[in-house]
Amino acid sequence: MFYREAGDFKTSYVDDNQTFPIKFDRYRYYVVLFAAFAIVPFIINDYWVNAVFLPFLIYAIAAIGLNILTGYCGQVSLGTGGFMAVGAYACYKLMTGFPEVSIFIHIILSGGITAAVCVVFGLPSLRIKGFYLAVATLAAQFFLVWLFNKVSWFYNYSASGQINAPERTIFGIAVTGAQTAPWAAYLFCLIFTFASAIIARNLTRGMTGRKWMAIRDMDIAAEIIGVNPLKAKLSAFAASGFFVGIAGALFFAVYLGAVEVGEVFGITKSFLVLFMIIIGGLGSIFGSFAGAAFLVLLPVLLKNVLVGTLGWPTDLAAHLEFMIVGALIVIFLIAEPHGLAQLWRVAKEKLRLWPFPH
Repeated sequence: MFYREAGDFKTSYVDDNQTFPIKFDRYRYYVVLFAAFAIVPFIINDYWVNAVFLPFLIYAIAAIGLNILTGYCGQVSLGTGGFMAVGAYACYKLMTGFPEVSIFIHIILSGGITAAVCVVFGLPSLRIKGFYLAVATLAAQFFLVWLFNKVSWFYNYSASGQINAPERTIFGIAVTGAQTAPWAAYLFCLIFTFASAIIARNLTRGMTGRKWMAIRDMDIAAEIIGVNPLKAKLSAFAASGFFVGIAGALFFAVYLGAVEVGEVFGITKSFLVLFMIIIGGLGSIFGSFAGAAFLVLLPVLLKNVLVGTLGWPTDLAAHLEFMIVGALIVIFLIAEPHGLAQLWRVAKEKLRLWPFPH
């Protein structure tokens, strides 16, 4: 078999410590990137962009952010929807207040603003943990949704209470607004997803990531060996908020174009992203992508098969989706707590030893 380490030797510490130490993994990664950037934009249509690709890319960024906080640092959060709303409303205020600034800068600044808000709501993590921290972040979810509904300054005193993304262009190509081409919206989100994955991967593999994991495994022992719990936990909240804020800004500006906070960024959104990292795999960047892909593709598959092919009622298919997701969460928590990422890891280990897998 070609999936082997034999002959794949390293001559430096940099080579030995790279993300994909096996050549086949690196080549597969390059092929996927080439297809994503150079092939997919030319073959996708409006349906595939809006139903599959944009939700997958944006939810993957949000799942990466929550996985950093919950999977790597062990701080349970149920406020992801509220923090995505912070990113969306920050992006809206920046777009309307500074129309001459690039949308790229607006989205990055929205991530930074969300990171600051996350740090504020992460302060209770220094005193409480587990279920109590989950309740505290749940309170943040409800407070942020109430705030954006109550204070009319956030939606520029609009009578409807809805925010609408102004049209913005990159190199003369529209990336927000009604004139946006499907391939342009896809590439714009893909760039942010790719950059987020690279940054998160390097963060979790470095000293910062080791501190997060030490806090997650045993915070008292981590403090004894010199890890500052204040810096470790708040840095995890900041990094998580940055990615979640970017996801919220993209969700508003590129994907939906118009948002009403209570309907779009409610508690359901927080649970959806949490389910993604549970099914995909806690403490895994690949698991964030796997969970996002699974929960984005599942409704599309059920709708096309059950409703489109078999003629089932739409509400029955939606209820079946809830049942399947709930059953899978229970199964994964019992049988494979590390989710799809662990199944993929085991499959690769067996493939490397084929035809004598243990």
